[in-house]
Amino acid sequence: MNEHAAQTYKHQQVNTASPAKMVFMLFEKTLSRLQEAKNAIERNDIQARCNANCSAQELIAHLSNTLDMEQGGEIAANLERIYAHCMIRLMDVDRKNDPAAADEVARVLKPLRDSWAELAERSEGELRQAIMIAQQDRPAPKTSESSEASASSSEEAPAPAKSGLSISA
Repeated sequence: MNEHAAQTYKHQQVNTASPAKMVFMLFEKTLSRLQEAKNAIERNDIQARCNANCSAQELIAHLSNTLDMEQGGEIAANLERIYAHCMIRLMDVDRKNDPAAADEVARVLKPLRDSWAELAERSEGELRQAIMIAQQDRPAPKTSESSEASASSSEEAPAPAKSGLSISA
């Protein structure tokens, strides 16, 4: 796959993702950046470590900034504390060139990522189910052929209409 096609695919994934899927993708990207930082420490590549760690910090800051403290209540407050702890530990990645700090943050974020993955999958499954129900409940459009057929056989039920929607997992 060429670079342009890969970028187009990534943009399409982000633009069509549910809110839960977007949060999941932010966690995935953060964990990927943490792994990049650890790999850079092993190679003694200070610039790559700094870039990856800064990116992880920006992603966590974004997650923190999007918390709705009013509606989220205690859960949002707990997440804010978790994110603040992660940010402090990520400073040690750069200050001390410490891969253990990146590992700790990854251990904290993985269960959150997994929870968002489950929520995203559940919400996508519910959407697929709702679309299938809506397609089944929609009457078939009448055409001249179907009008003649239904006039000759009024006991047959109309077939469900097919829509242009397509959802793939």
